[in-house]
Amino acid sequence: MPERANIQPIDPLHPQPRHVHRATALLEQGGLVCYPTDTYYGIGCDLFQKKAIERLALLKRRDPHKPFAFLCADLGDVSRYAIVDNEKFRLLRRILPGPYTVVLPATRVVPRTALTRQRTVGIRVPDAPVAIALVKSLGRPLATTSAGLPGEEPLIDAADIRDHLGHGLDLILDGGVTLNEPSTVLDLSGAVPEVLRQGKGSVEGLFR
Repeated sequence: MPERANIQPIDPLHPQPRHVHRATALLEQGGLVCYPTDTYYGIGCDLFQKKAIERLALLKRRDPHKPFAFLCADLGDVSRYAIVDNEKFRLLRRILPGPYTVVLPATRVVPRTALTRQRTVGIRVPDAPVAIALVKSLGRPLATTSAGLPGEEPLIDAADIRDHLGHGLDLILDGGVTLNEPSTVLDLSGAVPEVLRQGKGSVEGLFR
């Protein structure tokens, strides 16, 4: 039976630096780490390591050519990886950090593995201290996906994640049981904003 990832309890609001550093070291080696966010548990890897991206796609049983969304640390980080005009920046400043995934035109620094055919990217800045601490510690965005398999509800408990996905993970940061609710996906890549998925993030009054 394959070895399963260790579970490391972590404070979801004030993550212990030693736990963050341990996870970062694994990410730098091409590892896959599971962490709590403001929606589902996420599984992530270094956005710039192609083999890690391939591992993540294999674990999730998805097309390796289908790009993952990725986590940025803050709005300044978003502006490095996506083209954001003044109007969009004002909107992002209102909703981020928060439970939204925003689709935006990519800049040239984004690796090809993260680009759609339309050269757009999906970016999250979650209101989740553990996830943000990982991105800041790594110094690069994290490719991210929910902790679950296609056609199944995402897993909300670290022990369940270990049982179902632990064979493909290097570490699970346990921040307690999370809410089973996805992010709201907003397509801001065109002239008119579009809601692609209504999730936890409210869209009421966003585009007035």
